[in-house]
Amino acid sequence: MNVGSKLGFIGLGIMGAPMAGHLRAAGHEVFVTTRSQVPAALLEAGAVACASAAEVASKADVIFIMVPDTPDVEKVLFGDQGLASKLSKGKTVVDMSSISPMATKEFAARINALGCDYLDAPVSGGEVGAKAASLTIMVGGSEDTFARVLPLLQLMGKNITHVGANGDGQTTKVANQIIVALNIAAVGEALVFASKAGADPAKVRQALMGGFAASRILEVHGERMIKRTFKPGFRIGLHQKDLNLALQGAKALGVSLPQTASAAQLMQACAAQGWDQLDHSALVKSLELMAHHTVAPDA
Repeated sequence: MNVGSKLGFIGLGIMGAPMAGHLRAAGHEVFVTTRSQVPAALLEAGAVACASAAEVASKADVIFIMVPDTPDVEKVLFGDQGLASKLSKGKTVVDMSSISPMATKEFAARINALGCDYLDAPVSGGEVGAKAASLTIMVGGSEDTFARVLPLLQLMGKNITHVGANGDGQTTKVANQIIVALNIAAVGEALVFASKAGADPAKVRQALMGGFAASRILEVHGERMIKRTFKPGFRIGLHQKDLNLALQGAKALGVSLPQTASAAQLMQACAAQGWDQLDHSALVKSLELMAHHTVAPDA
C-alpha cells in the first residue's frame, strides 16, 4: 500500500481547511468531516465530505485531526461514530491539534491497542503558516511511523522535527506557547510604555527590529498592536487553553512557571472583556486597560 494514498482530515477551521487543501492539491484522495460545513473550496478541489469520523476511518489510510482541545480529540477518537469504531489494523492517526501531553499518551496507547499507529504532531505558525504550507510541526511517536508520514507532513510544513515518543510533540507545543505568550506580553508592555511616554510606537518598533530585541513576535504581532489588526490568526481563547495546559503540567511536575501564570491572567483579563475571539496579539489590550492608554487608536 502506498502510505497516504487515501487520506482523512477531521477539523476544517481556519488552519485545518488550508492544511487539508495542500494534501488534496498534491493529488491525494482526501476524505473530510468537520463540526460545521465543509468549505466549498475543498469540495470543489475534489475532497470528499463524510458524515462522521467513523466514515473517514473506514475510507482513509492516514487520518489527520485538527480540532481545538483535548475533549474534542477524545470525541473524534472514541466518541459515538468516532475513529476507533472503524479503524482497521495498519492505519495511522496523526493528531495535529494542541492538547494535553498526558492525555495524548493515553490516546496513543488505546489506538496502538487496535493495531494502528499514532503520532502527535501539533503545529505552530497560525493561519498564515497553514495557508503557506510553512508550519512548524513537532512530532511525537515511533521513528518508523514518523518516517512514513513525513512526506505528508512536508506538504503542510517546513520545519518538521521528530522530538521523541508519543506526548513529546505536545510537550514541545506547550513549551512553544509559553515562549510565544511571554514574548507577546513583553512586546505589548514595551509598546505601551513607549507610546505613553510620547514616542511613536511604529518608529520604536522599527528601531528595535534592528537590535537584539528583534523577534518574529515584535515583527508580526507588534505591527498588529500598532495597526490594530486583531482579526484572529490564533485566538486568545485557544492560547488560554494552551497556557492552562502548561500550568496544569507544571503543577503535576512540581515546577513553577510564574511568568506563564502572569500571561495567562492577562489573557483572562481580555476574555473578561469579551476579546477572547481576537488574535492573541490583542493581549496588549489588557495592558492598555491598566495603563489607561492605547498603543494606537482603534480603527
